[in-house]
Amino acid sequence: MSTIETVLLIVVAALVLLIIGNVAFQLIAERKNPPIGVFIECDGVRLHYIERGDATAPCVVLFHGNGTMIQDLILSGLVDRLAYHYRVVCFDRPGFGYSRRPRTRIWTATTQAALFAKALDQLGVRNPVVLGHSWGTLVAIALALRSDCVVSGLVLASGYYFPTFRMDFWLMSSPAVPLVGDLMRYTISPIVSWAIMPKLIRTLFAPRAVPPEFNDEFPISLSLRPKQLRAAAEESAFLIPVVAQLHLQYPCIRCPVRIVHGKDDRLIEADQSRRLHEALPRSLIDLVEDAGHMVTYVDTAGIADAVAVLALAAPTSPELGREA
Repeated sequence: MSTIETVLLIVVAALVLLIIGNVAFQLIAERKNPPIGVFIECDGVRLHYIERGDATAPCVVLFHGNGTMIQDLILSGLVDRLAYHYRVVCFDRPGFGYSRRPRTRIWTATTQAALFAKALDQLGVRNPVVLGHSWGTLVAIALALRSDCVVSGLVLASGYYFPTFRMDFWLMSSPAVPLVGDLMRYTISPIVSWAIMPKLIRTLFAPRAVPPEFNDEFPISLSLRPKQLRAAAEESAFLIPVVAQLHLQYPCIRCPVRIVHGKDDRLIEADQSRRLHEALPRSLIDLVEDAGHMVTYVDTAGIADAVAVLALAAPTSPELGREA
């Protein structure tokens, strides 16, 4: 056997071992962190969600950001705080947590909003206040722009709303490349992601320390599964194109909007929220001191108050919502 053949054999063997190891890691992660909610089948997609609070109260719908899942919004305290007064529905967005992300669709914010409009209709949700964090703000906006889903108000936290040059997002999108990305996700991407995860989490929470409850309870192993890495990489790749399309439609948003952003956000600059506030005459903005990208953990009470204001103004019936 030649030297080249020996090297190739070693490389192939190493790749096979990495693939087997990552498949095993995924199975172990899911066994240790089983679903915490229930499932709904909608438009051929199995969605995982939780529902809390009074089923007869006004509804608040929550969408998490890229790379996370339902547990992020639970650990922030928002789910429990809002559930005291409202019906709270919180989804794993497609590809995250335990929601599926079929490869037959391009999962832009608009595609996700179309899916959630149908899911909310199946769940009997009418005139909700919709709260989105980070990438979830784009899904919330896309949902508010639909004619088949009346949204009473939007609470948008730490969002990216206008296209800018962001090389970091493109670099994070490599696992989404067909074939090459598939190989990466089942070999080196989980290892690389595991290595950079502590620094990334510190950046997200900076200038604050990472909360102990997040360190102790957030299921990071689920975030490192190959299928969730694909979803996160796709959303990194889609971010700027999606925003380039959506920002032209911002003037069409008719519901009231509350914008929240940490002044010291090291991932998405607060100027993004300032610009959105200027583009939306009916919006109010709160720039939170000493808060970073995970402003949901720092200003939980303020965000819940913003939801309360919008919920008070919500129409009390579907008919009123359509007239509004």
